[in-house]
Amino acid sequence: MVGVSANLGYTARCLELPAAISEGDTKEEALENIKEAIELVLEVTEEQARVLGEIAKVDVASA
Repeated sequence: MVGVSANLGYTARCLELPAAISEGDTKEEALENIKEAIELVLEVTEEQARVLGEIAKVDVASA
């Protein structure tokens, strides 16, 4: 979603990834910037999932 921002530029948001928000002076720039923001959000999400997966592993000894 792209809209006009208060500073007379454009703001882009990815509705499926609320953390992915970006701006640009033109619609094209805002769209390029949101692509980068989406990639970064997905990288962070993947890393967090990996870390949480490691934390959640528990060794259970047989009785």
